Amino acid sequence: MAVAAVALLAAGCGKSSTDSGGGASASGAYSGKGIGLAYDIGGKGDQSFNDAAFAGFEKAEKEFKIGGRDIEPQDGESTADKVQRLEQLAKAGYNPIVGVGFVYAPAVKEVAAKYPKITFGIVDDDTVKASNVADLLFHEEQGSYLAGVAAAKTTKKNHIGFIGGVDIPLIHKFEAGFEQGARSVNPKIKIESQYLTQTAQEGGFASPDKGKDAANGQIEAGADVVYAAAGLSGQGVIQSAAAHKVWAIGVDSDQYRQSALAQYKDWILGSALKNVGGAVYDLTKSVVDGKPHTGEVRGDLKSGAVGFADSNPKYQAMKDVVAAVDKAKQDIVDGKVTVRVE
Repeated sequence: MAVAAVALLAAGCGKSSTDSGGGASASGAYSGKGIGLAYDIGGKGDQSFNDAAFAGFEKAEKEFKIGGRDIEPQDGESTADKVQRLEQLAKAGYNPIVGVGFVYAPAVKEVAAKYPKITFGIVDDDTVKASNVADLLFHEEQGSYLAGVAAAKTTKKNHIGFIGGVDIPLIHKFEAGFEQGARSVNPKIKIESQYLTQTAQEGGFASPDKGKDAANGQIEAGADVVYAAAGLSGQGVIQSAAAHKVWAIGVDSDQYRQSALAQYKDWILGSALKNVGGAVYDLTKSVVDGKPHTGEVRGDLKSGAVGFADSNPKYQAMKDVVAAVDKAKQDIVDGKVTVRVE
């Protein structure tokens, strides 16, 4: 294991944080080495997007009794680095192999073509069209709509904020849903909006300091609920909200329950959930069962793949807020409300 990890580092492919054996599943039908997971920008420990993927990775390892390797990204890495990382996993026999994040699209496309007998998954991208690739997608705008309803029902100033990590179509979906949800409660509500960077390479998803600075500005401008869809950068938003004693809304994982954010959790109103872990787990199950998923696999509110976490007792005590969010969820599921993506 140590030799493999060193080899990955030497190749510029990131570091392996887990390498847990391999072999057959409990049924004996699965012959791969286990699940391979390659993290997005920010890596494991972001308490959000990547950690959600890791939760699914861990669950699959445990329940199917298979091995696994998860590998961290490097700062400023190229597509060639990602290709090398995925090829390392493929050559070692991992199946499925999941690239966490749209940035893996070129690498997944290239490596999947070389290893047609291995199933690949890519989270948040639908451009890789191949018979052995599953595009793991979500209706993020639906969970964000619920976050907008919660924000608009909670604010005391009729003034809220949205912070996106990178100015890209994927994050526009989060903003669009949040704005629509908030305006369904109060059409005249004031909404601050800011993107941290224009490209992922500039650190929009991996810079808590940028998130903190942006949140400070929005809160000083009057926002008393701030929602961040910014990966690791969102930690800075939550820190700022707690320091100013205003509400933050988390994303992807239930950030109220994340140990690294425990000192700030009283000010985490809730989180717009995106069950990346479930997608990773389900893809692995499909491979272990011998019926691998391919093509578009999109999760929504109805399937439970997106939602709004209500772990904070302070949120649960706000009965009118809870009722409004629950009603909004049911209206979307029933088709009474369609959430736009732009």
